[in-house]
This record gives sequence, structure tokens and C-alpha cells, in this order.
Amino acid sequence: MSHNTDQQPDFEQALMELESLVSKLESGELGLDQSLEYFKRGVELTRHCQSVLDQAQQTVELLTLPDAAAEQASVEEPE
Repeated sequence: MSHNTDQQPDFEQALMELESLVSKLESGELGLDQSLEYFKRGVELTRHCQSVLDQAQQTVELLTLPDAAAEQASVEEPE
């Protein structure tokens, strides 16, 4: 299991890797050290996916605001 933690995968890739890790962990065929490594990576991927979903939700909420509220929010956002 090689992965580069400097560059995060896109959401779909992260989700596919997470599903693969869960499947391997559920198989019960891994040793303790490898299970812990996979679990750690799974936590990293879960946090990354949650962050992407949170950003998407904020974008949707901003885009669905009434025009006046959207203009006010865009003025208040730091650049």
C-alpha cells in the first residue's frame, strides 16, 4: 500500500481507496501492524473526504442563497 500524503487524492479516488482498506480490514487476514497502518490511512482518507464534502456543502449553500444574501456573503469573505 503506497500512498503520497503530500498530495491528497480527489474525492472519488479517496473513497475507492477507503473502500478497499475497509474490505481488507474486514477480511481478518492482516497482521496487527498492517491493520494499524491501514486503519491510520483510513482515518486520513475519512477526514479528507469529510473536508471535501464540507467544502462542497458550503459552496452549494452559498450558491443557493437569495441574491442579496449572496452579495453580502461575497463581500464579507476574506480573500
